[in-house]
Amino acid sequence: GFSSWQIEASGRGFSFQKDEPLDMRLDTWALMTAKQIVNSWPKEKLAEIFRENGEERYALRIADLIYQSRRRKEIETTSQLVEIIRKAVPFAYQRRKIPRSGKPQGGKHFATKTFQALRIAVNDELGNLEKALPQALELLEKGGRLAVISFQSLEDRLAKNFLREEKRKNTLKILTPKPVRPSLEEIRENPRSRSAKMRSAVKI
Repeated sequence: GFSSWQIEASGRGFSFQKDEPLDMRLDTWALMTAKQIVNSWPKEKLAEIFRENGEERYALRIADLIYQSRRRKEIETTSQLVEIIRKAVPFAYQRRKIPRSGKPQGGKHFATKTFQALRIAVNDELGNLEKALPQALELLEKGGRLAVISFQSLEDRLAKNFLREEKRKNTLKILTPKPVRPSLEEIRENPRSRSAKMRSAVKI
């Protein structure tokens, strides 16, 4: 999975807060990189992955400006991509949202969803999760527990639907009707936990 080390030290362009090559591969043996996607995919396909993998409301505008920009100069780094996204979205969208009362963090950076969408596409993260969940269930003995921690809504939706379907088949008993979220104390100690959701079930 995706780890803090990959954000901070891999040098593969996972973070929009560092100027790094647009790579985003979790497995360096893989062939496709984020650079290849942004520089070669049709803008309609780019808009599709930004919308579906990132749930980005300005997907078409971002894809269109990427297309225009790469015609002038190849997009090679995270800082280039962040600047393109910044120009594509409204000024109000660039500002961090006002945090809710009692929350220790603000809203998402304006480049978060686009970077998420590219990372998911490069690594086929949703496809791999769809394969991994039934494989994990198969490995469990009766009474064994399956826990899934997701960090964005697309992953959580896959996990929720999988557990519900297996419950319907009477192969799992769901232990968490609603996902378990981190406490405010945990978020203060580990801000990256803020979007985590855990769902669990036991094999019957």
